[in-house]
Amino acid sequence: MGFIELTGKTLLDVVNEGEVDFSQLHAAGVIGDSILRVNQHGEIELRKRAGWELVGGLIGNFESRLRTMTGLDWVS
Repeated sequence: MGFIELTGKTLLDVVNEGEVDFSQLHAAGVIGDSILRVNQHGEIELRKRAGWELVGGLIGNFESRLRTMTGLDWVS
């Protein structure tokens, strides 16, 4: 499956209002310089010390927004 990596700050620029519960992301430890990745299904994962933790998901036309805001494409 392909992923696009981004920071917490960029994620906040990508999401639409009401799309993600920001309190849930904050409680999971997402901050501006966090390392995250989003898969092609819209699942958001936070980089932790020993791996990746699922912390939320995007809905709607996130693929185009994500690629435009990051300038990146999906990688395995």
